[in-house]
Amino acid sequence: MSDKTLVPPPHEVPVVFTRAMLDWLSWLEPMAKEELTERHYAGLVDAARANSEYFRLLVRDPEALQARTRTDKDIFFNPDAGLPRAERELAATAVSRLNGCIYCASVHARFSATYSKRGADVERLLADGTGVDLGERWNAIVAAAVALTETPLAFGPEHVDRLRAVGLDDLAISDVIHAAAFFNWANRLMLSLGEPALPAA
Repeated sequence: MSDKTLVPPPHEVPVVFTRAMLDWLSWLEPMAKEELTERHYAGLVDAARANSEYFRLLVRDPEALQARTRTDKDIFFNPDAGLPRAERELAATAVSRLNGCIYCASVHARFSATYSKRGADVERLLADGTGVDLGERWNAIVAAAVALTETPLAFGPEHVDRLRAVGLDDLAISDVIHAAAFFNWANRLMLSLGEPALPAA
């Protein structure tokens, strides 16, 4: 018998995709809130993001974080034409599901379900993966996001044609591409810097 004491992990890591609220914990030391200066808060864009370990880690380079956050907000919150918010979030959810980023998938699945009122379909995407049948419009969006995720060269004219066939115009197709591309990058960053955690009871 070993005389070593078994120490339980400090938090419980989720192992299935979910729409539930999750925490995210950094493997590196994020900045402490009391260390943040006006320059850091400018980089955060939203002061409330100072409560997130992820953003307090990225804010070590506030100018890069500010550019990243403004890009994120323009892709997902810009209301000027293009794809409805629910389907921008759907593209990000599909990418996160394929990449295995449980935290990002939970965030974007919640938004997609809220704005689309299609919670059951979003749940099936989370549970069964990106090959699930969600109806042709959503299937076309997911297929385009998946192709961009697997390798950008896999995305081609056939995906554009399929998106056009379900009613997407140039701006909407651009939104699919931007949402998928951004979260391909964001997933990989998050997955290399920390892990999701179930909130403490």
